[in-house]
Amino acid sequence: MSDTETAHWIATVPVADLARRRRTRVEVGDRAVALFLVGDRVFALDDVCVHKGRSLARGALWQGRVVCPAHQWAFDPETGRADGRDECQPVHDVRVVDGVVEVSAHPRSQEES
Repeated sequence: MSDTETAHWIATVPVADLARRRRTRVEVGDRAVALFLVGDRVFALDDVCVHKGRSLARGALWQGRVVCPAHQWAFDPETGRADGRDECQPVHDVRVVDGVVEVSAHPRSQEES
């Protein structure tokens, strides 16, 4: 794999650490990113909620949705779309390599979500 193919992936936390609380906040470059473990899949969204600017990592997981602690907006962790709203939370690609969660440094475009 070339440096350009790996340069945008940032190693964050061991997936085993994420399994305990099912959510955590990490720094990916200059962005705060919230990681969520839903079932056996890891998802990454910008941590600052598009609605009220609160930390999504301080929210909850409920019925497969990420719930903001400020006003209980629920987001699809795969697409970032808010239930019943036009707003969309930025989402990052994720992969697990040797037990460590790696996150793309840049969020996907909304067309990709």
